[in-house]
Amino acid sequence: MDESEARAFLSTRFGAIDDVEQFQRGEWSKAFGYRRRGEEYVVRFSTFRDDFEKDRLAGRYSSRALPVPQVIEIGEALGGFYAITPRVRGEFLESLDEARMRQILPSLFAALDAAREIDLSSASGYGLWNGELRGQNASWREMLLNIGQTVPPERVAGWRERLEASPTGAEPFDAAYDRLRALVDGCPEERHLVHSDLLYYNVLVAGDRVSAVLDWGSSIYGDFLWDIAWFTFWSPWYPAWSRIDFAAAAASHYRAVGIPVPRFAERLRCYEIRIGLSGMSYQAWKGHWGELAATAKRTLQIADAS
Repeated sequence: MDESEARAFLSTRFGAIDDVEQFQRGEWSKAFGYRRRGEEYVVRFSTFRDDFEKDRLAGRYSSRALPVPQVIEIGEALGGFYAITPRVRGEFLESLDEARMRQILPSLFAALDAAREIDLSSASGYGLWNGELRGQNASWREMLLNIGQTVPPERVAGWRERLEASPTGAEPFDAAYDRLRALVDGCPEERHLVHSDLLYYNVLVAGDRVSAVLDWGSSIYGDFLWDIAWFTFWSPWYPAWSRIDFAAAAASHYRAVGIPVPRFAERLRCYEIRIGLSGMSYQAWKGHWGELAATAKRTLQIADAS
């Protein structure tokens, strides 16, 4: 898929379109901006329709605190699927320096609060959920431990074999997994809407507010602290944020809004290990050996902490 193919598809589907622009490619989809009748849109192409259906469902939860672009249309295209949403302008979260990131944190925490408060009484299960609001795991602890078997396999088939054959090997993964097993019993069986991919160009900001939370394909049901752990684990990859203590900022926020978070540090540590293990499996599948080594080191440091 390239810009000319996207333009041809859009012209066939809608007629006159202008200003087709290719965005940064994600792992599971490719996105293009375009203009039609004076309005701006984004079209994404993927082999996984379920991701787009989850975006459509997440749009129902959109609010001022948690702005989610509405999916206008989903259909088949070029051997896969497409989804169209209005284009939202803003800066990607990853582009922010320390001062701007600190400025955005209240709005980011407010977005996570809004997600935590969403009524999921009609949903079931934990972990990755589908268009029928069903998580693929029977319990949160099952989800935490299933990284040893699936992530899920249809997306990164063969990751374990590639990990074992990599320069890093499987020993760091297995050692951290053993520590994960020892920690999961301290994690609550709570079901909240968790984005689970807030970095990697999925959050836009404008001024001092989050302007859009994009791409809900990796979203899970589980403990809301998972999204905090996403930042605490991956923050060393963003040198501009090196002086921001995301865990302390989150703990302060929850105290300020009156949300009790028992076993905060233990839960956060468990999720950091699980996120690291998931990162290792993905990086092994992709053959990103340098990133794999760095993620393994980070994961073991957390797993070995007293």
